[in-house]
Amino acid sequence: MDKLIVTGGFPLKGQVRISGAKNAALPLMAAAILAESPLKLTNLPALGDLLTMGRLLRFMGGQVELGRLNANEAELDLTGLARPEAPHELVKTMRASALVLGPLLARLGRAKVSLPGGCAIGVRPIDLHLKALQAMGAIFDLSGGDIVARAPEGGLQGAEIRFENVTVTGTENVMMAATLAQGRTVLANAAREPEVVDTGQALRAMGARLTGLGTDTIIIDGVSSLKGASYEVMPDRIEAGTLLAAVALAGGEITLLGFPHEALATVLAKLRATGLTLTPQGPDLVARAPATLMAADVITQPHPGFPTDMQAQFMAMMTAARGTSVITETIFENRFMHVGELRRLGANISLEGRTAVVRGVESLSGAPLTASDLRASASLVLASLAARGESQIHRVYHLDRGYEGLDRKLSSLGASIQRVKA
Repeated sequence: MDKLIVTGGFPLKGQVRISGAKNAALPLMAAAILAESPLKLTNLPALGDLLTMGRLLRFMGGQVELGRLNANEAELDLTGLARPEAPHELVKTMRASALVLGPLLARLGRAKVSLPGGCAIGVRPIDLHLKALQAMGAIFDLSGGDIVARAPEGGLQGAEIRFENVTVTGTENVMMAATLAQGRTVLANAAREPEVVDTGQALRAMGARLTGLGTDTIIIDGVSSLKGASYEVMPDRIEAGTLLAAVALAGGEITLLGFPHEALATVLAKLRATGLTLTPQGPDLVARAPATLMAADVITQPHPGFPTDMQAQFMAMMTAARGTSVITETIFENRFMHVGELRRLGANISLEGRTAVVRGVESLSGAPLTASDLRASASLVLASLAARGESQIHRVYHLDRGYEGLDRKLSSLGASIQRVKA
């Protein structure tokens, strides 16, 4: 198991390209189940979750060429799909495994999917997926930790569905299922996240008929079949935001190549409020750290609000800012597990329910740290960049699930980060 050794005090300088988005790539890989010819994806990040999804699709009978010709490309041929199952051994570490449920029901009319795993940051109920698919006629049983599902005779039927809460993977799952359903499906209170839009645009390229992407109402008219296509995965907006938080804490000036400007509008507004200078240059963005980082408040909300996946990184910034910031988490009830570790660095943070009050300190000091989840890992790396002395961050396998070589990218910009076997 690897750990990172970070020595703070080194400003960042240079340029780095943003990788493809994991949270867009995973549903797009699942979408290959729907196609009657191969789907080619480009700009894929080299991440463990994508390798897991590739193994799962092969288990189902697909031919998956992941990174053979190019590390960031894949060709997925699921025309020979024969085993509509996602066993626990393959999906226990990956929350996104639920995304195969809708496509399998639409394509084969049956599925057996193990209840998914992933980060322990709070309840992410799959029941929202199941209720929506039940409205389309699907029938479910729970047996031994598996969801056993079948479509009605004649296949899934279009329906009017209103999600009780905004759910990104639920919207993607049902949207994919609806592409091959009979008739029209209307998804109300649908997620508006850029990754949902990216999935929908890829489905269109495959022949799906849908409108309303980027709004809270998505309309899908089912078609008899989908074909393969070639599609480029969007840049990772959370990686981009994480790198901006890094330069804010470490100091210096960096250029992010292939920056997802529109997808990060709310985050950019908050970062500018802290004093960060952000200058668009065509598809790129130049970021310069302020002499003094200023406190700002955030409330996490579904898109286009401030993303929960940037909450931990923003909190790391606020530990070194002048003033007091109030950070409210409304999406996940257990997403402050990084607070205790940030305190080990000398951060002044108090908690009350889903609200954290962060009072900036003059300086942080290096310490041994343990990561609890993906974004918490990133927050500890960022805070360590601003700390005096050395920090050792354990359990960084969480980090590797969601970032393509974040430590290497930061090192290329001048940070002092070393990866060693723990």
